[in-house]
Amino acid sequence: MVDPLRRDVLLHRGLYLLVALVLLFMKLLPLGNDPEGLPGPDLLLCVTFCWLLRRPDYLPVLLIAAVFLLEDLLLMRPPGLWTALVLVGSEILRSRIALTRELSFPLEWLFIGLLMTAMFLGYRLAFAVTLLPQVAFGFAMAQVVASIVVYPVVVWLSKLVLGVHKPGMGEVDDMGRRL
Repeated sequence: MVDPLRRDVLLHRGLYLLVALVLLFMKLLPLGNDPEGLPGPDLLLCVTFCWLLRRPDYLPVLLIAAVFLLEDLLLMRPPGLWTALVLVGSEILRSRIALTRELSFPLEWLFIGLLMTAMFLGYRLAFAVTLLPQVAFGFAMAQVVASIVVYPVVVWLSKLVLGVHKPGMGEVDDMGRRL
């Protein structure tokens, strides 16, 4: 027999992988690539941070690394740079799970916004140090702002549609184990 808790974790890991592949497929489609338009949010980063804050057991480090490395390769970005920044950001979140569980949503949103901004600035700094060409600062910052603005929607949809919620203090699963 498969442990129900283990089955739930594996199901949500597969669901995350499916969501990530769909989002990557949507990024690859040639839809709305107007040069004058504003960039859309980084939904994959929002989903990753949302799920990581709510249920860190659903997202192991290797799964996050594999998904973002695949994204780097498919979008022809420097392989591993954004992946490394996402892993650092996700481990910062993972190490502060006890703190973020107690935070209200506006403070969580602020924390995520600051983390996304720091990751963006680190990415820009790495490009500047290696003298790689970059898009305009304002254009790239618009994507970060869009990601921060859409984060509450991702949290709401994750909870409503996919059942990923932040466990309360003392909450237990069906088997009586603490979450």
